[in-house]
Amino acid sequence: MKVLSHHIYEYKKGLRNLVLHTMSSAHLKEAVAKLESNNIAYLVREVTIDKVNIFFGADECIKVIEHFGDKKLNEFTPEQDFILGIMLGYARLQQCNRYIDLHQKKENLKIA
Repeated sequence: MKVLSHHIYEYKKGLRNLVLHTMSSAHLKEAVAKLESNNIAYLVREVTIDKVNIFFGADECIKVIEHFGDKKLNEFTPEQDFILGIMLGYARLQQCNRYIDLHQKKENLKIA
């Protein structure tokens, strides 16, 4: 929960527009209460039975993630992965290279 509190601090200070926080499902209720008490938009996605991803931040960013559907991160298209990486503030050039790699892997799967 300390890491979640730090992520909330960074969001409120404007360092991030969107945060992806992975945590134990056991602490989900507490995390949701903390986000709601801070009036922060969020979206929960199950990773495993014991783990969840919580996306939180600007309403616009949450709406984009909602448009991706109820998919696991490894099921995102290269384009969705790229958009998510940019919204999370990852290095742009690294995201461009990741997109190219993912797109080439996808094309290679079509050929095989």
